[in-house]
Amino acid sequence: MQGITFPGDRRAVLKDFPDPEPGPGEVVVRMRASGMCGSDLHFYRGTASFGGGPDMIQGHEPCGKVHAVGAGVTPDMAAVGDRVMIHHYWACETCDHCRSGWPQMCDGGDVHTLCIDEPGGHAPYMVVPVRTLLPLPDGLSFKAGAAVGCGTGTAWGGLKRLGDLGGANLVVLGQGPVGLSGTMLASALGARVIGVDINDARLERAHGFGASDVVNSATADLTEVIQDLTGGRGADLVLETSGRANADALKILGKWGRACFIGLPGDVSFRTEDVFRNQWTLMTSWTLSSIEQGRCADFIASRELPVDDLFTRSWSLDQAAEAYAWFDRQTDGKGVFEW
Repeated sequence: MQGITFPGDRRAVLKDFPDPEPGPGEVVVRMRASGMCGSDLHFYRGTASFGGGPDMIQGHEPCGKVHAVGAGVTPDMAAVGDRVMIHHYWACETCDHCRSGWPQMCDGGDVHTLCIDEPGGHAPYMVVPVRTLLPLPDGLSFKAGAAVGCGTGTAWGGLKRLGDLGGANLVVLGQGPVGLSGTMLASALGARVIGVDINDARLERAHGFGASDVVNSATADLTEVIQDLTGGRGADLVLETSGRANADALKILGKWGRACFIGLPGDVSFRTEDVFRNQWTLMTSWTLSSIEQGRCADFIASRELPVDDLFTRSWSLDQAAEAYAWFDRQTDGKGVFEW
C-alpha cells in the first residue's frame, strides 16, 4: 500500500509500505476517511519533528471499517465490518488517566500517538490496538467520524472544560474548522455564539453553523463591538481556537468570565492582578478523552448537526501534494482523503 509522509519543507510524498497485519489485541482498519488537521501543518512545514521520522505515515483523524482482527480480539470487542472511529492515543492503560479515557495524560510516559510515533490514517489500512476503537453512530458519515476524532472533538473538549453554556455569551475566536465546530456545538448546547475571524468568507460560514453575530477583528474594534453586543458586560465565555488571538481573549472577557485556549501554538500572558480583580478562570484543553469522543459523536448524530459541511474539499491519496499545498494556504475549510 501507499501512505502520505512529510519529509519537511512543505512536501507531502507518497511512499510504499507493506500492508499491516494485526498482532494480539490489535485490529486492522480499512480507511474510509482520513481528515486533514491544522496541526498537520507544523510537520508538513518542517517546523516540528516527530518520533517516527520523515517516513512516518501521517493522518490522525482516521475513520473506517474493521478489516481484520488479531488474536484475543473477541466479537464483542470488534468484528470485521464494524464502522469505527479511533481515539488516536494509547498508553499503559493501567494508570488513573488511561483508565478514565485519557491515555494522552498517561503517568507511565509511554504515550503512542498516530502520525507522531505510530503510522497514521493517510493510507488504505492502519493497525491499532482494539481498545482505541469507538463505534461510529449510524447517522454519521465516515468523514464526520474523522472530524470528531480530533478537530471537532477538540472543540467539544474545550467547550466541556468551559462548563455550562446555556444562555451564555460565548465568543469563539477563529472560524477555521475547529472554530466552526465550536460555533456549531456551542450553539446546539444553548449558548449565544459570537464568531470572530479576520476572513469574511469564514465569518459568513459561521452564520451557517449557528453564530448569532460575527465580527471581523481586522476591520472592527473587537473590544468595543463585544461590549456593545453584551450590554457592556463583556464575554461570559471565550473559546480561543486560532493560537493567535490569546491577547484578544483577555481583552473581551467579562468579570467572572471563563476562557479556554485550544489553538496551538500560542502564548498567553496576563497580570495576576487582572485575573484576581476580574475573578477569571483561564484554562486549556488537550483534544478530548475517548469517553467524550463517543459522547461528542452521539450528540452530533442525535441533533443531526452539519459536521459534513466543515469539509470543502475531498481528495484521493495520489493528490497528496496538491491537497496539502491547498490546505497550507488556510484560506478555505477542511480537507479529507476519502476512499
